[in-house]
Amino acid sequence: MSPAGELRTLLADTVTRLFTDLVTKEALESAERGDWPEALWAALEEGGLTLPLLPEAQGGAGGTWLDAHVVVRAAGRHAAPVPLAETIVASWLLAGAGLDVPLGPLTIAPVHPEDRLSLIAGAGGWRVSGTARRVPWGARARHVVLVADANGMPAIALAECGAARVTPGRNLALEPRDTLVFDDAPVLATAPARVGVDDPLLYGALARSAQMAGALESLLQQSVRYATERRQFGRPIGGFQAIQHALAVLAGHAAAAGIAAERAFAAADGGDAAFEIAVAKVRAGEAAGVAASIAHQVHGAIGFTYEHALHFSTRRLWSWRAEFGSESRWAIELGRRAVARGADQLWADLTAR
Repeated sequence: MSPAGELRTLLADTVTRLFTDLVTKEALESAERGDWPEALWAALEEGGLTLPLLPEAQGGAGGTWLDAHVVVRAAGRHAAPVPLAETIVASWLLAGAGLDVPLGPLTIAPVHPEDRLSLIAGAGGWRVSGTARRVPWGARARHVVLVADANGMPAIALAECGAARVTPGRNLALEPRDTLVFDDAPVLATAPARVGVDDPLLYGALARSAQMAGALESLLQQSVRYATERRQFGRPIGGFQAIQHALAVLAGHAAAAGIAAERAFAAADGGDAAFEIAVAKVRAGEAAGVAASIAHQVHGAIGFTYEHALHFSTRRLWSWRAEFGSESRWAIELGRRAVARGADQLWADLTAR
């Protein structure tokens, strides 16, 4: 096995064991009541799982996007109630700009293409103004990594979340999605960006595609298990052809979304991954709607109760498919790229990847 493969195997074993032990139904319910899972976050930091993309000299694991894929996908599979995906993307943005990465949970802003932030240099340093809507974990994270306009050029800035005026919000999965209003607020550090203004949206979509792939795996596992346990008419419901067909469709969507997400992370290691990320977000979003419907149909009435664990995955899928751009938004982007390249180039572009 190659060194890269060994690292991914180690990461997979470590993160699966950690999430299995600490992300329990009780922990998820506690997080939905607003409690911060301190033990879970401390274990993630201690295990080096929050900074897989940073060089070892900066306290990271020295890994690749494919290594990060293992961690993010596992977080989605276990519905981990922490901003792990956001911290991974935020730390990558900071390191790419040559800025130090602080410990603790991080988030990124803005996450909507319509939102824009401005950096202005003053006597006391750089200050930021603007509104960022529905920022993941905006009130809970210690710091927010901003991609803002600085004299007409994109810049990366690090600010304390407490520097913003916060309007709390939540998504359907009851994860924090807070609006941050910066009114001439100070930033801790800033540097010219090596990414575009819309890259938080792009790499946020990358992270969500892997989380959704993991959640789809959880749906499949739960549905297959229930179909073998639940008996009707003297046999497990999984013995009925209609249920078998539905589970096969679910498995197909889960596999397709997982492959698309993994391919997008591999492309991110090579540089320009915009096409693959858009494809992954579209495919995962499409799978989310179909798979969640099938999973609830297989489970019947019990799957709609709060006491059953199924909803922790389905509510996240319904929420995540709309975050960092819905599948329709990314499908439009793919269409625009194809039109711009021309009909004669379409097949060559597809087969070259």
